[in-house]
Amino acid sequence: MEDKKKDKQHTGKSHKLSQELSKQGFLTTEEMNRSLAVEFGLPIYEEISPLKVPREQLKKIPYSFAKRHIVLPIKMEDNVVIVAISDPLHLEPLQELRHMLNAAIKAVYTPKDIILTAINDLYNREHGAASELIAHLKGEDERGEGEVEVYDLLDDSSHQAPIVKLLNLILTEAIQQGASDIHFEPYEEHLRVRYRIDGILQDRHSPAQEFQAQLLTRIKVMAKLDIAEHRLPQDGRIKLKMGRREIDFRVSTIPVAGGERIVLRILDKGNVILGLDKLGMLPPMLKEFIKLISLPEGIVLVTGPTGSGKTTTLYSAICHIYSNETNIMTIEDPVEYNLKGIAQIGVQPKIKLTFAAGLRHILRQDPDIIMIGEIRDGETAEISIQASLTGHLVLSTLHTNDAPSAITRLVDMGVEPYLLSSTIVGVLAQRLLRRICPNCKEPHHPSEEELTSLGIDKEKAKKMTFYHGVGCPSCFGTGYKGRHGVYELMPINNALRKQIVASPDAVELRKIALDSGMVSLLTHGAHLVADGITTVAEVLRVSRGVGE
Repeated sequence: MEDKKKDKQHTGKSHKLSQELSKQGFLTTEEMNRSLAVEFGLPIYEEISPLKVPREQLKKIPYSFAKRHIVLPIKMEDNVVIVAISDPLHLEPLQELRHMLNAAIKAVYTPKDIILTAINDLYNREHGAASELIAHLKGEDERGEGEVEVYDLLDDSSHQAPIVKLLNLILTEAIQQGASDIHFEPYEEHLRVRYRIDGILQDRHSPAQEFQAQLLTRIKVMAKLDIAEHRLPQDGRIKLKMGRREIDFRVSTIPVAGGERIVLRILDKGNVILGLDKLGMLPPMLKEFIKLISLPEGIVLVTGPTGSGKTTTLYSAICHIYSNETNIMTIEDPVEYNLKGIAQIGVQPKIKLTFAAGLRHILRQDPDIIMIGEIRDGETAEISIQASLTGHLVLSTLHTNDAPSAITRLVDMGVEPYLLSSTIVGVLAQRLLRRICPNCKEPHHPSEEELTSLGIDKEKAKKMTFYHGVGCPSCFGTGYKGRHGVYELMPINNALRKQIVASPDAVELRKIALDSGMVSLLTHGAHLVADGITTVAEVLRVSRGVGE
């Protein structure tokens, strides 16, 4: 017993000494812990594989314990649980783990950041830390200990922590699951929380109705919105740090029948992959697109619905053509990601800095290339035309179903067809479709109707192998994980220019473009199906409304 006390005292003294050395700046904490691990003979694991983590052991360890002590079981070897620790001197949690797991354990050293990332990822996926806390809060209410406590989120006292913690867990979970938006939807009996993952909304949590006001108020406080205003829509931004990542949230509130509906758009710079070669275009199409954006003047348009990846395509194009010899300027609503070396302007309608007004001022800044976030009205369209006629390359987006419809839309805005025929050099239409989950991918034969819709006949189908995902925990039962771009590129040739002047009809323009060799969205989708990247059903879903 005395020996144990001495060991504990010695460990405590060493721990204090190491902390002091770290404070004095002689060693970073990680360098110190790594050297101690080597001295104590602990194996060093530089990474943790989530696939090897024993789920049955993970369920026995509370999330709060793992997070507080930064310990995590990472695999089983000969009936011994291998546990990752970040501090070789902090041994008390290992004793508790032995009792929790009722098994022999062996400690290994892993850097703190790696363990924390794995803990957040695994518990949010396996246990659903947010769901766990919701259940805990519900349990407290069901015990009936007096009236339901109303949380004041402006008060920093300790009893406010559960609601604040719940929101933090929801935000963390959404980021780790790759969500692009978080929806908070009030109903009479509960608050519905949904995440948009790979373009599809998925139900996640249903906190009780009594927590609705506190959660939504907390969001408004973080976004610096007026918490007393419940009748008018509001917009704001939240900037958070998650480890070494900096993540922005665009916040939108709107009054509805059940209360206030809030949607958070997640702008995670760490998830943005820029580069034309990473977009997923077919090689001939990519070569032609690079040729178009390398022209000294003209207008290149990217079209598609909201959330189809248009901004990422434009950013990738700008990064490709950027050089020290060019002046590239953008006007966006809002500026989503900062690009090095590019002058980016965010529109501010409150002070009358609109796309049109900003574009006029940009033209006085001697630009070579101009990117316009979106052509929304005739005035912006006219200035864009004038900019291209005076020797500028203009890149912009439009909301149309396919490439030929972009011409028709601009004519509807009041632009003369002869101006379009001489300035538009190319139109790229795009969508994002979901990839088949690699963890549950298996052969599957689509229906004849689906194959016919995609233009694949019976004889061709016999020589092909089709796949789909059956659903697994990794893809949350959807059968899909990640997304891939599908495109159609319409370079403007002489035949199309003549047709634009004669009659800018989208159907006629499409016929000429297809005769000139344009690969349609459906055709590109068929290539992706043949390569086993996606399903026939997914191609048909994203290409609905696109004329053939």
